[in-house]
Amino acid sequence: MFPFKALEPCVERFKYALESGAACVITGEIGSGKSTTLRLCSTKLHPAKYKTIALIAHSGSWNELLRQIILSFGAECRTNSLAVLIRTARNLILEVVQKKQVPVLLIDEAHLLRQEIFGQIHTLTQSEYDSKSILPMMLSGQNQLLDKLLSYTARPLASRIVAKSHLEALALAEMTAYLDHHLKVTGVNHGLFVENTAHAIHQGSGGFLRKANLLARGALMAAAWEKSQLVTAEHVRLAATELI
Repeated sequence: MFPFKALEPCVERFKYALESGAACVITGEIGSGKSTTLRLCSTKLHPAKYKTIALIAHSGSWNELLRQIILSFGAECRTNSLAVLIRTARNLILEVVQKKQVPVLLIDEAHLLRQEIFGQIHTLTQSEYDSKSILPMMLSGQNQLLDKLLSYTARPLASRIVAKSHLEALALAEMTAYLDHHLKVTGVNHGLFVENTAHAIHQGSGGFLRKANLLARGALMAAAWEKSQLVTAEHVRLAATELI
């Protein structure tokens, strides 16, 4: 994985939240690398010490999110009773704690969660009559996630957030290094991209990784179609016509 400069601060903030038993937040535009960063953080958790509960958020109800958590443990709960769902989820989390493991809740696309969930999810993070958190949490989502966390109903959860990171678009120099890195990973050791190709990819993607990946791949395909030994800005332009 290319070590872009925003990555290490994200990982360090995640570690801090983990050690504090608290929560942290990663935000960024579409394609800025949020999910990749979340995945990288989770791979650093040793399975003997940590139990990760990895979810992709949706616009469903609090009941449905609880079921999603329960299913992540390999358990089932077919009831519609909110009280039973909460008790089941909490018991599964407490079982992990009793095994001397640390449960960690990772929620990607957290901006999709209903506002009501931000007002209730903190109830899973502590044991009864004890303020100590038993469930460190990491939320990743688009920029509107912060707006939801600033609402009155989300204050109990927001008070548990100790760190936040925002992933910006890559500058041209970092984008050039990013593209060179991936070419080398695939075994390309010569100048496949001409001088202005990286600039065209950076300009066309706005510096965001997902679109840069699509443009680079599409440009490679356009060059291969023409049997060209080099990938040019014109190939990037052709690739851009296929994207929305």
